[in-house]
Amino acid sequence: MRQRLFALLEPVVTGLGYELVELEFSPAGQRALVRVYIDRTDGGAVRIEDCERASHALGETLDAADPIGRAYQLEVSSPGFDRPLRTAAHFARFAGSEARIELGAPQDGRRRFRGRLLGVEDGQVRIHVDQRDWSLPIAGISKARLVG
Repeated sequence: MRQRLFALLEPVVTGLGYELVELEFSPAGQRALVRVYIDRTDGGAVRIEDCERASHALGETLDAADPIGRAYQLEVSSPGFDRPLRTAAHFARFAGSEARIELGAPQDGRRRFRGRLLGVEDGQVRIHVDQRDWSLPIAGISKARLVG
């Protein structure tokens, strides 16, 4: 469902001039939760007006397509200080910043990494952790965030 929602909502967010940084979907409870994180493409800070504008457009899209099929709650916010990192462009943009990365499968017996991002090369995120440089496959990352 998350991928389906992402495919439906990303063009709407992009059309408004924002970037869809991350999307969370939680079907639990009486109402499903769709949480969308947007960022401005001009480098400015996300304001409440940006979130309201995106929320209105995304709500209309969800209501028309009805992919969830039941009541849902939509939340739109900025990525915040602990910004999720999802794409090669995200990792490249925040090179030099501290990040936490979790892999879906261990690499050299390790799944969790916290250190300084060094950049991206050939589909691999480079990160300096515990006096060692690691190359982690972007496709193998299950979760990544900046450390605020």
